[in-house]
Amino acid sequence: MFTLVIGGAASGKSEYAEGVVLRSPHRPRYYIATMEPFDGEGRARVEKHRRMRAGKQFETVECYTGLSSVRLPERGAVLLECVGNLAANELYSPKEAGSVHASWRAVTTGVQALLSQCGDLVVVSNEVFTGGERYAEGTDDYLRLVAEINHTLAARADRVCEVVCGLPRYYKGAAG
Repeated sequence: MFTLVIGGAASGKSEYAEGVVLRSPHRPRYYIATMEPFDGEGRARVEKHRRMRAGKQFETVECYTGLSSVRLPERGAVLLECVGNLAANELYSPKEAGSVHASWRAVTTGVQALLSQCGDLVVVSNEVFTGGERYAEGTDDYLRLVAEINHTLAARADRVCEVVCGLPRYYKGAAG
């Protein structure tokens, strides 16, 4: 089962997606972390997320770019957190910087590769078009990239859910 969970900043999407994975009958549980901690604030955020997952039997796999290279040792339940970070890494990372199309391809083929290795896949992504009208130069490429990835993943997903204020609304499939 492939579930796409979308939501704005601090919407509760990550917590909701984690719950979907925790209800999955598939084991082991993998958490694919895509946020590359560049500074103390980033490292603190990563540590906070690790503490939140403590005791929930997740095996953390860090992957900042090149998602299709991830190889899971066993079929299980996977939580990919999150498309927004992964897309930004693919688009802007000095090691991997590419075009919008190349970044889209890297993320979407990576998700497809994960699907072939797991029983349940839950992908968290950002809802990117409710934040404002004016952005820094170059941000439009990122927003378009995330929107195109969301569109592609939603078409492939069995379930698509948006979380607002911690409340899920399913647009495709039903809560499981």
